[in-house]
Amino acid sequence: MKFAIAIRNMGPQSNRATIRACARIAEQAGFDALFVSDHLCIPVDQTEGSGGRYLDVLATLAFLAGATDKIRLGVSVLVVPYRPAVLTAKQVATIQELSGDRMILGIGVGWMKPEFAALGADFRKRGAITNETLSVIHHLFSADAPGAYDGPLVKFPSFAFLPRPRHPPIWIGGNGAAAMNRVLKFGDGWHPMLPAAELKVKVEQLNARARAAGRDVPEIVVRRGLKLEDIGAARAKVAAEKEAGATYFILDLGRYPDEQSFGKSVETFMTKVAN
Repeated sequence: MKFAIAIRNMGPQSNRATIRACARIAEQAGFDALFVSDHLCIPVDQTEGSGGRYLDVLATLAFLAGATDKIRLGVSVLVVPYRPAVLTAKQVATIQELSGDRMILGIGVGWMKPEFAALGADFRKRGAITNETLSVIHHLFSADAPGAYDGPLVKFPSFAFLPRPRHPPIWIGGNGAAAMNRVLKFGDGWHPMLPAAELKVKVEQLNARARAAGRDVPEIVVRRGLKLEDIGAARAKVAAEKEAGATYFILDLGRYPDEQSFGKSVETFMTKVAN
């Protein structure tokens, strides 16, 4: 099992010095990747814990690409219907290029209706928009000179799409059948929010479908908080996730107050739980 960590790109901890320090702590500790979370237009009644302050995830990853050297950089998860498909592909390609192929693209369809309304995005078509965007990303990354694209929601003529770095891994968020179907069609990993007790059966089903389709089984990604003051319980929880089929564990430290607290928790996890 590989380990990654979530870094707060929201709230007062999302200042330049703190997020850079936390990214460097995570890299020095040996985490495989760091992850940030996506919100663009938080309703005023949903601001507990963040105060309404959120940094854009793709801009944040671009910043952190320049502040780090080896750790991978991910989104858990990018709400795809919030953004135009070609623009998203260009931003992803730029981060992948400038980071030296370190990006992980976690994607989701979204859930917060007021945020969709503020952005003028169609909540009812969020699944279809996500599928179309994933199709566009695959199209633009797949050839030296991508031809015209003519889909049900997106159409464009042939154009130069450069730089074209290596395709980043795509991890599909979501718990249901639609998300699992996206994994098999577009993805390299599945990033559900299911408890371990429910995860095992679905992982077995997904892996069986992948093998039947003649493709590699996907990475199974979980994101969890742990009570690090109880090392035994924390170790048991990680072991349960692995037993359920998780291959990748993102540690979420919640609302840590500053980089010093973040660093202490990182040290505890890596020396007493991960090993």
